[in-house]
Amino acid sequence: MERRNFSMDEVVSYCNQYGFIFQGSEIYGGLANTWDYGPLGTRLKNQVKDAWRYYFIQMRENSYEVDADILMNPRVWEASGHLAGFSDPLLDCKECKTRHRADNLIQDYDQSVNADAMSQEEMITFIRDNHVPCPACGKSNFTDIRQFNLMFETKRGVTDDSSSRIFLRPENAQGEYVNYLNVMRSMRAKLPFSIGQIGKAFRNEITPKNFTFRTIEFEQMEFQTFCKEGSDSELYQYFKEYGLEFFESLGLPLEKLRFHDHDKLAHYAKEACDIEYQFPFGWGEINGTHNRTNFDLTRHQQYSGKSMEYFDETIKEKYIPYIIESTYGLDRIVLALLFEGLHEEQISDTDSRIVFNIKPALAPIKINILPLIKKKHAEKARELYAMLAKYCMVQYEESGSIGKRYRRGDAIGIPYAITVDDATLEQETVTIRDRDTMDQCVIPISGLVPFLEEKSLI
Repeated sequence: MERRNFSMDEVVSYCNQYGFIFQGSEIYGGLANTWDYGPLGTRLKNQVKDAWRYYFIQMRENSYEVDADILMNPRVWEASGHLAGFSDPLLDCKECKTRHRADNLIQDYDQSVNADAMSQEEMITFIRDNHVPCPACGKSNFTDIRQFNLMFETKRGVTDDSSSRIFLRPENAQGEYVNYLNVMRSMRAKLPFSIGQIGKAFRNEITPKNFTFRTIEFEQMEFQTFCKEGSDSELYQYFKEYGLEFFESLGLPLEKLRFHDHDKLAHYAKEACDIEYQFPFGWGEINGTHNRTNFDLTRHQQYSGKSMEYFDETIKEKYIPYIIESTYGLDRIVLALLFEGLHEEQISDTDSRIVFNIKPALAPIKINILPLIKKKHAEKARELYAMLAKYCMVQYEESGSIGKRYRRGDAIGIPYAITVDDATLEQETVTIRDRDTMDQCVIPISGLVPFLEEKSLI
């Protein structure tokens, strides 16, 4: 059976048509690169969150989840270094007046070049020596590179005179660091222990692109492990591999994943690596794992005046823990799952279908309940809906032919369809159809809940 994967434009159209992702503020013409998740997209995001919580919180000993505020004391961003040095290298096209990130221009021009490892001077030299074209007009006539701060700034206070400057957080990690003492105290945690968080972050990206891959508002699943110096590199290697295991559990194939070790390390990092997925537009980061040493807690101790030392009872010594960070981009993971699962299948010379082949456990809707004939079977079908809705997300659909309803369910990834027909009324049996194989089987209604359990849908 021939299968054709979807292009970027087709994925964007599909998401809008089927209720996964809409343009933000669409009725007002939108706001550039903002996106609203629809009913099915919201469910898919929540399923990925639940999978992350299972892997990183539930299944890991001494792992705790927090939900820190988006707005934080401005001193947090002084301590973290964001106020002084969180910026992008930008330049303008002198011909068409569009603005671009220098590293993105270079990376798009030559995938073999690692722009992250270049200095500002090296980037502008590369662009001019190679006559890198402007993506908008095709000419190569740029200004010098300038640094552009990525943090969104707002004010707190009722009047301009009394207001104080605060920021939308550009990352979630600082919320875990400033709560390190609280979690350790309240949970009586001993090293090594971890703090996880799922939440929104904001970056004033000047060149967002590729649908939801790079946006100004995004959601991260953060995981910070606090440990003793000397055990840090071993834990760093462990969480690199643990990331691959997590992605494989979501259904992303290993052959489309790779490690990308950083050649140029951030000032706080001892080791750093990304996991990248092979999108249609190229390799893109969906996870970052970093050995941040004791930089963050040392800085927060310095700026807050609060001791961040841990007393190690086994050696009777105090020290500031090292941190191994592993961050997962939720929006990018959802985009990867869409690209991986969406395709068109050619069933015969005259028949094809759109299928979203996502793992049943992640599917936004688990069961499609279909009365064969509305007038005869709807009442019984609704009884089954009410029964199964207690266990998982269920959809009831009665309009159109049964074949068209199968196809609509396939397109949004519903793993199983339950058809209610005359045999249901007479013998208390239903027909179950598998999304991927299109095979059908008949089981008694009393066997539906065990069936859902066997398929890990509840």
